[in-house]
Amino acid sequence: MESALTVLAALAATGFTIDLARSYRTRPRPHAGVWALAMALYAIATWSLAIGLAAGWGEVSFKSFYYFGAIANIPLLAAGSVYLNASARFARRFTIGVGVFLLLGAVAVLTAPAASVLADRVPEGSEVFGYSITLGGINLPGPRLFAAVAGGVGTVTIIGFSVAAIWRTRRSNPNVAAGNLLIVLGTLAPALGGSLTAIGEAGGLALSLLIGAVLLWSGYRVATRPQPVSRDPGSPT
Repeated sequence: MESALTVLAALAATGFTIDLARSYRTRPRPHAGVWALAMALYAIATWSLAIGLAAGWGEVSFKSFYYFGAIANIPLLAAGSVYLNASARFARRFTIGVGVFLLLGAVAVLTAPAASVLADRVPEGSEVFGYSITLGGINLPGPRLFAAVAGGVGTVTIIGFSVAAIWRTRRSNPNVAAGNLLIVLGTLAPALGGSLTAIGEAGGLALSLLIGAVLLWSGYRVATRPQPVSRDPGSPT
């Protein structure tokens, strides 16, 4: 059951990625491009989860699942939100910072020694990685620290900008307000599902990833839906 849910989640994330890529090609906008990349990573993480559940976990499949899902995805979604709601100058600086963070996180994941990866369930990050790694006798931040920062800062950024957009457009553009609410829920769903890995609930994690992908996609579609033009009954047609 969990394998089927994971494949559905991966298909939904892939479909959203294609939708965003087409939107960006038709009308290039920075937030659409960044979100397309973020959802591509979401899809890679979910496909990695599907492979791990179906074929058993190995170092490559788990590191791919962990990096793209727990470290890289949320900061890029946050960068898209910043592009949409802040000045272009601030958004560029924020995105450069995200890029540096993701590069360092990739180095941490690639060089971190991976403890034994369990084949019968989704391993917790604490079972595989530490908060620090040692390279050349120097202690450096490990994958779990990058995941904690990515999840905390990225989620707060997305929610903060989305809530501000909801408040700002609640009367002038209900579509944008409703879409941002769905985006908030879509961001929180995978975070909730991630906690289920602690008790081995792969099905719950897969379902949360599916719900997250669907909510994020729905939020984008609702927020970009044209606002109906209201007519004054007394105005000429």
